[in-house]
Amino acid sequence: MPVKVVHIVSLGCPKNLVDSEVMAASLTRTGYRLTDQPEEAEVIVVNTCGFIEPAKEESIEEILRMAAWKAGGKGPCTHLVVTGCLAQRYGKELAAALPEVDLFLGINETPRLSAHLASLCVTGPVRQHSRTRIGRPTYLMTASDRSGRSLLSASAYLKIADGCSNCCAYCAIPMIRGKARSRPMDDILREAGELADRGVREVIITAQDTTAYGADLKGKPTLALLLEELARINGIAWIRLLYTYPAHLSEALFRTMAASDKICHYLDVPIQHCDPAVLVAMRRQGDKALIRCVIAQARSLVPDIALRTSLIVGFPGETWRRFEHLLDFTQEIRFDHLGVFTYSREEGTPAASLPSRISEQEKERRRGLVLEQQQRISLAINQSLIGSRQEILVEGQGELEGWDGVGRCRRQAPEVDGVTYLRGVRTAPGQLLTGRIIAADDYDLYAEPL
Repeated sequence: MPVKVVHIVSLGCPKNLVDSEVMAASLTRTGYRLTDQPEEAEVIVVNTCGFIEPAKEESIEEILRMAAWKAGGKGPCTHLVVTGCLAQRYGKELAAALPEVDLFLGINETPRLSAHLASLCVTGPVRQHSRTRIGRPTYLMTASDRSGRSLLSASAYLKIADGCSNCCAYCAIPMIRGKARSRPMDDILREAGELADRGVREVIITAQDTTAYGADLKGKPTLALLLEELARINGIAWIRLLYTYPAHLSEALFRTMAASDKICHYLDVPIQHCDPAVLVAMRRQGDKALIRCVIAQARSLVPDIALRTSLIVGFPGETWRRFEHLLDFTQEIRFDHLGVFTYSREEGTPAASLPSRISEQEKERRRGLVLEQQQRISLAINQSLIGSRQEILVEGQGELEGWDGVGRCRRQAPEVDGVTYLRGVRTAPGQLLTGRIIAADDYDLYAEPL
């Protein structure tokens, strides 16, 4: 087979990024060459997100943008393939609406992309009914699926499970990804060891619900046990935990975090809301008292822990008083980092038929009010860090005038939190150093090395 050059566009969450890396590994193992430039590619693959309406719109826009390289004759592109959550959820409808796309692949085809491309490039155009490969989502990656992929970053996401069984009323993930499926612990540890051998210093634990890990496995290994074993791997310096479910957090997990120097004192715990009526309508487990108790326990056992949360505003039935309840609660808790989504009505979910809908304009107004409040909280927390010593992972050269480098400290997750700008740093990415925080703004920190 003549070497084909492939460009992969990865949209959506870190879990989808891992799937893109699995596809990239499949391609490189079978002789394809990857490029970061769509204008160089003979085949373009768009790995889509289909979680909420803005993500779906972004995916469609990106598909059409990549289709221009195929149709416009501006480059060598001859084939366009769409994968991921949007393809899994709407593959047949998309095939009818987007004739520019040669193939739509569902979740199960993630590790078989190279085989599909080989067939596609040999046979050429396919008939309408053959343009989709969508089945019931059962795929669960293994360490072998991702092996061989060269990583250019000192940080890597480690997906420990796929799917979700929580069935929140607003969420389409169980329909798209299926029930929760945990990877065997030895396979996860094998992949983590391989990442360390390839120079990864920080592994970031991800899944739809990381705290559900092991519930479906023989012996029911826990997330706390998995973290203990990961901390034994030489070469890994930081372990970061994302996507925890508040009702599933445990004292054992917090004690494990406190006992290991490698596990970052950082916890991503999306609470979504705190009002009792809204939580019931959302079909969320636990209530405000449980959330408050869990956070108090985390701060008691891990005193310097940085907490991140995600919220949904504008859910059906969220009266102004219920929204104020949420605003007051986040002011009380003072999360270090906070993200806000406006409610997206997703067909097929229980919440889609709920009455008392709220206008998009009002949703955005409420989102803005939460973010304005959080901006003040974040600024105060960051300024309280001035003078403190922080371990910093260098990520590259700084683009801010007067600051030579940029990195993150343990309290900052990539992409969603702020960064730490560094003065007088010429070291290579991936290095760890100790710095003193000398300035802070709403979201970013500024440090000089010690």
